[in-house]
Formats: sequence, structure tokens, C-alpha cells
Amino acid sequence: MFQITDFQKIGIGLTGFGVAFLFLGVIFIFDRGLLAVGNILFISGLAFVIGLERTFWFFFQRHKLKGSVAFFGGLFLVIFGWPIIGMLFETYGFILLFRGFFPVVINFLRRIPVVGTLLYLPFINKVVDSIGNDPTSSMV
Repeated sequence: MFQITDFQKIGIGLTGFGVAFLFLGVIFIFDRGLLAVGNILFISGLAFVIGLERTFWFFFQRHKLKGSVAFFGGLFLVIFGWPIIGMLFETYGFILLFRGFFPVVINFLRRIPVVGTLLYLPFINKVVDSIGNDPTSSMV
């Protein structure tokens, strides 16, 4: 069993609030303020969970540079008044940055009773398997 520090607990809370603000920002027709606050909370929560140095190296690895540029470029577009285009860039960057974690998340979701049943439906299973078995994804 591993211990979770107080900083990591705070980081999980910040990340959760960041996701909630992002969700509300999209629901309220791409509200620029909610999206900007959600982005800032998400990134600061990530820094609290894994640490500042590891966060820096996560975003600025050579093979993740394209995703980082898209993600942070989208963040700046949201802040400077182009929320829809910014969120499109952010989503693309998020997919490039976190695609190595998708198989882990899919396997976890398949173990949840109701969600797992839905993920094993024929059409959904093909889509989920194509995401989960992406040969370009890696945990590096």
C-alpha cells in the first residue's frame, strides 16, 4: 500500500475542480472564464499530484512536444477570447499527451459493473479496442 501525501490530496481536489469547471464551461456554451479557471486548476492539480519537476518533464518530453504545443496553445486561445477553437486545440493536445494512459483507463472502466457491460457491446467494443490497442501509444 502506498501513502498519499497532503499535497497529492490537494492536487486530486484541484484536478477534480478543474475538470468540473471545464465541464461547466462547455455546458454554458464555451464560457471563457469557466474554461480558463478549469484549465488553470487542472494543470495546478497535476503539478500537486506528481510534483513540479515531473509535470515540467511530462509536458516537455521530445516525443510529447507536439501535444504540449497544441494543449498550451489552446489554453492561450481560450484565455484570449477564442474558446471554441482553443478547446479544439486543447482536446487534440490532450489526446496526444495522454494517449499512453488510455489503455489503462479502458481496462479500469471495463471492471466497473454497468460501464463495463456497456463497453463490451459489439459496436462499442470495436471502438474501445481500437483505442485501447493503439500501437502508437506508450507509457514512456
